[in-house]
Amino acid sequence: MVTVVWLFIAVLPLGSWMFLPLENRFPIVNQLPKKVDGIIALGGVVNQFVTKARGQVAIGGAVERLTEFAELVKRYPNAKAVYTTGSGSLTRQDIKEADVVGPFLKKLGIEPSQIIFENQSRNTFENAILSQKIVKPKPDETWVLITSAFHMPRSVGVFRKAGWAVIPYPVDFYLSGKAPGMFSFNAGAGLGRVSGALHEWIGLLVYRLTGRIDEFFPGKNRGSDEK
Repeated sequence: MVTVVWLFIAVLPLGSWMFLPLENRFPIVNQLPKKVDGIIALGGVVNQFVTKARGQVAIGGAVERLTEFAELVKRYPNAKAVYTTGSGSLTRQDIKEADVVGPFLKKLGIEPSQIIFENQSRNTFENAILSQKIVKPKPDETWVLITSAFHMPRSVGVFRKAGWAVIPYPVDFYLSGKAPGMFSFNAGAGLGRVSGALHEWIGLLVYRLTGRIDEFFPGKNRGSDEK
């Protein structure tokens, strides 16, 4: 049975099919308002444990969350800039990602003193709630939310639930935006993508069942999100 499943994943691009609706839920932003009051980027970019142990910033995936964040901070120097992430590890809360990302931001031309770091959040829900407590966004403010495209539906849902209207700014795309072909022959990549997509779909379901989001698959259907 295990062999059959492995072959199924190796031959069919199941992970890509699962990723595609997540990534396509919100379009790429080609133009932002002239005035932006705040920019918030969700973490999950730097491995804080390896960084601390090696003394060198260890970048994982989703680096676009940081590079695009830096670009927008430069474009809107008067906007509040928030980087939100603590530690998602159940057993390691001693080192927070937000506390070790400063050197990489400096390489991107951003002084850490320009950034508001929220370093206690353990998940997407806490990203929104704890950041909101720190910056206290006003209803008429324009905020931009940066995270990976596949993660944007759940993130937007959480921010909406918190009453925080944001402009979704998806980055870190895996796919071109079109449905993949019927066959592929890469079991390793296929398994990794299935795992990642399954994690996100389960996350959406759990967040909906626990009341952290108001709809199972949040999309671009709230006019208040964009100004």
